[in-house]
Amino acid sequence: MQGKQFYEYAVIRLVPKVEREEFLNVGVLLFSKQAKFLKVLCRIEKQKFEIFTCELEFEDIEKNLQAIEKIVSGDKNGGPIAQWELADRFRWLTAQRSSSIQTSRPHNGFSENLDATLKRLFEELVL
Repeated sequence: MQGKQFYEYAVIRLVPKVEREEFLNVGVLLFSKQAKFLKVLCRIEKQKFEIFTCELEFEDIEKNLQAIEKIVSGDKNGGPIAQWELADRFRWLTAQRSSSIQTSRPHNGFSENLDATLKRLFEELVL
């Protein structure tokens, strides 16, 4: 396992009606404490969104996903949470919640290339 980094990831989900527990995968968060790595890839296609839900506004969901990106990157416009340590940001983002944007429970693995792993997970789970 030399050169491999332990990582955790969670899938970002759009949940239009929380009570129905139906969701659409719209992103992936990947975190490695050892590598000091926290990144996200998000994408929501408007056509797929409109087929999936009429209860939510597309622009509002886009803004929420942009807020997640700001928190992950540590952007000062991401609010106080964006200034927390990487592990704390990942834990906050993956905390269980009842809202239209949720995450799966974290899963883990080992990777020699965290960027490539994030891209692969995004392609497999979201696209």
